[in-house]
Amino acid sequence: MNPPTSERFLTLAACQFIKHLSNLKHIEVKGSGIAQFELDIDLKDPNSKIFLYKDGVMVAFSPDEDEKHSLKRVGKKYVFTVKDLLPEDAGMYQVDVEGVNIFSTDFKIPSVDFIVKIQEVKAMEREDAVFECVLSHPFPKMLWMGKNAPLEQGDKYDITVSEDKLIHRLLVKDCMPLDGGIYAAVAGIKSCNAWLIVEADNDPNLRGKKKVRKTTQAGGAGADLQKIAQEQQVKLQKEKEELMETVKKAQEENEQAKALAMETKTGDPPRFDIDALAEFSKPVIVRAGEKATFKMAFVGRDPMKVQWYLEDEELLDGANVKREITYHHSRLLLSKCQRKDTGEVKIKIKNEFGTIEAKSMLTVLDRPTPPQGPLDVIESSASCIEFKWRPPKDDGGSPVTNYNLERQQVGRNTWKKIGDVPGDSPIYKDTDVDHGRKYCYRIRAVTAEGVSETMETEDVQAGTKAYPGPPAAPKVVSAFKDCINLSWVAPTNTGGTAIVGYNLEKRKMGSNIWSLVNPDEEPIKEKKHAVKDVIEGMEYEFRVSAINFSGSGEPSVPSDFVFARDPKKPPGKVIDLKVTDSTYTTLCLSWSKPHEEEGVQDEAKGYFVEIRPAEDTNWHRCTTNGIIMTSYTIKGLKSMAMYWVRVVAINEGGEGEPQELDNYILAMPPPVRPRFTDAKMNSFVVVKAGNSARVNINFKASPWPEVSWLKDSSPVSKRVTISNTEDASQLLIPSAERSDTGVYTIILKNLVGQETFSVEIRVTDEPKPPGPVELDENVPGTVTVSWTASPDEKRDDRLHYMVSKRDSVKRAWHTIADHLFNNKFTLCNIMPGRQYYFRVYAKNDMGTSNPSESPVWEVTRKKEKFTVNTHESKTCNLETPPKFMIPLKMHAAAQGYECYMSCAVGGDPAPHVTWYRDNVSLNTNTNYYITNTCGVCSMLILRVGPKDTGDYKVIAENPLGRAECSTKLTVRGTALNKSHC
Repeated sequence: MNPPTSERFLTLAACQFIKHLSNLKHIEVKGSGIAQFELDIDLKDPNSKIFLYKDGVMVAFSPDEDEKHSLKRVGKKYVFTVKDLLPEDAGMYQVDVEGVNIFSTDFKIPSVDFIVKIQEVKAMEREDAVFECVLSHPFPKMLWMGKNAPLEQGDKYDITVSEDKLIHRLLVKDCMPLDGGIYAAVAGIKSCNAWLIVEADNDPNLRGKKKVRKTTQAGGAGADLQKIAQEQQVKLQKEKEELMETVKKAQEENEQAKALAMETKTGDPPRFDIDALAEFSKPVIVRAGEKATFKMAFVGRDPMKVQWYLEDEELLDGANVKREITYHHSRLLLSKCQRKDTGEVKIKIKNEFGTIEAKSMLTVLDRPTPPQGPLDVIESSASCIEFKWRPPKDDGGSPVTNYNLERQQVGRNTWKKIGDVPGDSPIYKDTDVDHGRKYCYRIRAVTAEGVSETMETEDVQAGTKAYPGPPAAPKVVSAFKDCINLSWVAPTNTGGTAIVGYNLEKRKMGSNIWSLVNPDEEPIKEKKHAVKDVIEGMEYEFRVSAINFSGSGEPSVPSDFVFARDPKKPPGKVIDLKVTDSTYTTLCLSWSKPHEEEGVQDEAKGYFVEIRPAEDTNWHRCTTNGIIMTSYTIKGLKSMAMYWVRVVAINEGGEGEPQELDNYILAMPPPVRPRFTDAKMNSFVVVKAGNSARVNINFKASPWPEVSWLKDSSPVSKRVTISNTEDASQLLIPSAERSDTGVYTIILKNLVGQETFSVEIRVTDEPKPPGPVELDENVPGTVTVSWTASPDEKRDDRLHYMVSKRDSVKRAWHTIADHLFNNKFTLCNIMPGRQYYFRVYAKNDMGTSNPSESPVWEVTRKKEKFTVNTHESKTCNLETPPKFMIPLKMHAAAQGYECYMSCAVGGDPAPHVTWYRDNVSLNTNTNYYITNTCGVCSMLILRVGPKDTGDYKVIAENPLGRAECSTKLTVRGTALNKSHC
């Protein structure tokens, strides 16, 4: 088996096809009848062929998980699954890529089965629940599963294994209604499962309050598991001894055959004298501390090798072992023997012609070990204390003749001798006790070899009032108009004394008064009773309380209500059975109650839902107990499997006829066209270069759709990782580059239809600042700021510019223009005598660059001498026709962005300016923001759309003439954010 490391060094041959191999997980059982192993493979060629072999034979597999052998691939992870495990599935599994072995794992199936399976558990809310089972062979760790998920030791679950590894227990702590469901125990390829039903605590006094944690436990196998495990241990030991005996006989026969073969040769093998062998075979019995001697004479050709063994362990000369070996006999002396030396003594003699051996038995007698606890108190009343204990673990080779007992009253220093108890009955009843006193006992075992050390018990109090716990709720065995038969189970807590009887109480429906069924002085001895004091047609419930020497304990939970009437007729067939919903693992049913016909069929009180796989001839019930609702959800189905379903109505009279569905059912949800389930889906993602880009898409479809991703209408590159599940898909770019920018489209397609969704991923970085900034005065009172484009402008079509200014009067910086897609901006209202400073920033979706600063701009205020010309002034005519000093530029804007157009016009008197699009005036159109400040004419389109495409014209008119300027606007693409064009 290859080592279970997370990564492996690839062979030279494997390197031809594989870049990297990691996360190797060997084959193991994952659940009921399923085994899996997995590994991560980074193939150089995704089309490389992968083969699976078992014990050198190629195994066919498919991506369909319902097949016997299947392969599921998620990204680089490959998961191989073997279903419906059988003993023949054990063996060596090997994964090859293009004929080169890259991974091997050995699957061993242990020989184990369930003797006692886990049983259904009904637990009250906040009570602990126990599942128990017994295995046929020791098994170190069992896989426990709840609701198809593995369970681990923790605060919620306590998983324990007995010392002999045969008894396995699962404790579900503090059960809540959500904990209900199917729990499974998996040992090798064997498994069993059972339901956990958590009943809510409907006590009206606790309504709205937090319920108190219960100290009781529900469940268990309902059998003496320790006894069953001990019987199984004895059986296994017997099988082991029989196997050893068979092996030993085979060895003896082999040795005899060898000896016979040696006799045919010329030689003299070792031989024992018959009388000496008979004397040697007699058991040797000594007491502890004494010595034991064994002697054996033999003949044969030298050289001969003589060896002594005790319990198959060779004995060598030492402090307590001495061997004497001559050419015709050997002697073994064991001094200061101990009880642990008891066992088989063997002498073995060997020469070149053969081997011979003889056996004897050594028994060392000693005092017994102390009796074993803990003390089991049978009764602790005001007049007596009765208890029992366990015999010594080792009786020292002699049977226990009696037990010696002493007693001490707690608080005193003296011990009182009680006497001896026969050795075959380790039980004692002390009647010489005082009420309320505590006593401690010493117990010694006595044999023919001496008296054991003392076992001192814990303190036991006489006359303690320990009442028994409540029994289980009584069960109605049968009901008639004049008699109701009940049975119940004894309480698990007896209060430390024997149960002497039971009190049974009854209560009518609607009444608050409980009345005793049996006389107060005559408790019921058995765990069943026939209640005859009933009125026909009345509905009753019952409860029972246990009685011990201390008195009557708490009553049980009331039984179910039952009518005092003769048995009913079974109900008829259910009506309108139909499927309301289905998934790959569940099936929802609904039906109506069957009709009632007096004397023919009575009212249904519950229902059983039964299911039968198409390949099976037997019907299986989905619940152990009947349900009262007229709907049910079947869980745990196999995907796309075929099932027959039927419902059986029941009541006190028995089961009615089953009602089947007309056709078989496939375990799959109703056909659903693929649709995306996220309420808001982000169709634009900005990622910084070097970071990972991740897009998660959630969807719903049935059957499962085929998922594919495209980038700009082409298949995505190998750098992109796609991960798909039943209802989601993820696109991951580990380290995004600018070349990854584009529109990514997911396509979901199944038999019902197809759905697509596109998301634009823009990979960018913080922009570089613009180049040098220049200032010009094209129109008096204005300044035109121009700059060299940022180096990132050509590869980022969303890059734009922002201009800020400050002057010598107002020191703070103010943004005067933003979202500029050109490299020039004109500022009006420049005041003479002030100094102006400008900064230009480059901006994109990732952030803002460092600024590029302009030189200082200042318009000097001219101070001229003021004179008064008294001569008659001549009229100066400054009137001029309109003239465009800065014309309009061509514009191309993205759909959804802002677009800003401007020009400069002069003339006296001030001309009237009119904007046109396709010869239609825009001055009164509210979708266009038009201004004319000091001859600078501008128009802003807030949100560019396809309708804005066309020819734009500006006409300036005054009495002296007319001038016009035109441009063209082109709308391209789709965008999400607004900006200037």
